[in-house]
Amino acid sequence: MSPKLLIDLNAVAKSFRAADGTARLILDKVDFQLKEGEIVALLGKSGSGKSTLLRIIAGLIPADKGKVAYRDKPIYGPVAGVAMVFQSFALFPWLTVQQNVELGLEAQGVPADEREARADAVLEMIGLAGFGGALPRELSGGMKQRVGIARALVTNPDILLMDEAFSALDVLTGETLRNDMLELWEESRIPTKGILIVSHNIEEAVMMADRIIILSSDPGSIRCEVKIDLPRPRNVESAEVRALIDEVYGLMTMRHAQEIVTGVPLSEHLGYRLPETDVSRIEGVLDLLADAPFNGRADLPQLAEEAEISDEELFPTYEALGLLGLAVIEKGDISLTPLGHRYVEADQAQKQELFGQQLLTHVPLAAHIRRNLEQETNGSLPEEPFLELLAEFLKADEAKRVLEIAIEWGRYGEVYEYNYHTGRLTLPELEES
Repeated sequence: MSPKLLIDLNAVAKSFRAADGTARLILDKVDFQLKEGEIVALLGKSGSGKSTLLRIIAGLIPADKGKVAYRDKPIYGPVAGVAMVFQSFALFPWLTVQQNVELGLEAQGVPADEREARADAVLEMIGLAGFGGALPRELSGGMKQRVGIARALVTNPDILLMDEAFSALDVLTGETLRNDMLELWEESRIPTKGILIVSHNIEEAVMMADRIIILSSDPGSIRCEVKIDLPRPRNVESAEVRALIDEVYGLMTMRHAQEIVTGVPLSEHLGYRLPETDVSRIEGVLDLLADAPFNGRADLPQLAEEAEISDEELFPTYEALGLLGLAVIEKGDISLTPLGHRYVEADQAQKQELFGQQLLTHVPLAAHIRRNLEQETNGSLPEEPFLELLAEFLKADEAKRVLEIAIEWGRYGEVYEYNYHTGRLTLPELEES
């Protein structure tokens, strides 16, 4: 007998309004199913709509198009059988642990005696017995997230949604809490029938999930799926697990399908979402890659382990290195280009000059800013026109973030300067005078 269907999404699409009133597509043609007995992980870069998809499933926001169903019934609002754990602990600081855990039950109208008994039971199960009277400020980050998980589990959810629930924790605490959750699941100590996890951590996804769904970006759609048949608990050092981690890294760094079909890199568009990384991290990864034991070429999981930086932070850096022509990524490996080798060996002034040249060559937004500044008689412009341009493609906060990245990169490459007091961009030679 095939497992029952918990969640069924068919051709789901979601848009948000840009600053100029036009609709910006966040998710498009998403088909997804979650079955009883499954743990599924969603992976994707920024702009893939992972968290938006989770909120649609939870009934917190509606889909614009397509079918969204829970146990064959359409989802029109929050679903009683679905609970969610957020990345931020989202605890009320003025309430005790016990009171925070009881909130969902109170909203459901559960009597006080039953609320207390159920909260006590779940706090003991999650390792927080004796902490019911504590306030959130008295707890460590790991304990706060345990409270968040307890608050979700106390409602006996059919489906548990976890939105980067372990990413705010240090590595050891996150691993411990993840293993505790898997133990509860494997021993059927919780009534939950399915778990859907949004994560940036590839190792976490491989260790937990029965399936990994990888989303493409801008708009988010399902790029591919990896099925994992290995029994849990899994040994992270086993050849099978390492091979799966390598495979997922390769899929995560694969070129976007639109680029393959059209032959035009997405980065050639003015509205391209610049990777959220800074110059120091770009150069730090370059130096690490150039040195022994890698000597210019590395397996991405090994580089991540050596760098002691999370996948969430490293993937934008990899993207930036490729964008600037300093490294190439293929099948889960990263290699320095000849220019990358030159960059590592250059002195500081040469590095900044090379960075600026590559920025103007490969980042249309930077080239657009520089060109517009050169056309002004005073070599100066306010930032607003550039924010308005980006807002045609991105939400307002994303547009601001992308411009901030372009400004930081441009200042380092001495392509233009920026005055934080006036919010104006200027040509560097004018800033110096």
